[in-house]
Amino acid sequence: MDVPLWLALIVVGALGIKLVRPPWWLVAVILLGGYLLADSLLAPAIDTATTK
Repeated sequence: MDVPLWLALIVVGALGIKLVRPPWWLVAVILLGGYLLADSLLAPAIDTATTK
């Protein structure tokens, strides 16, 4: 099942806010950092590390 990245980010953000209740700015920084990291040169290394 292929889930779009934007949908996964929304779900993870919503769950994180409901369960942990961190500050909004911290959630925004983590989600934006993850999105930028997914488009970086490190993406293939992260993909192989998380799929095995």
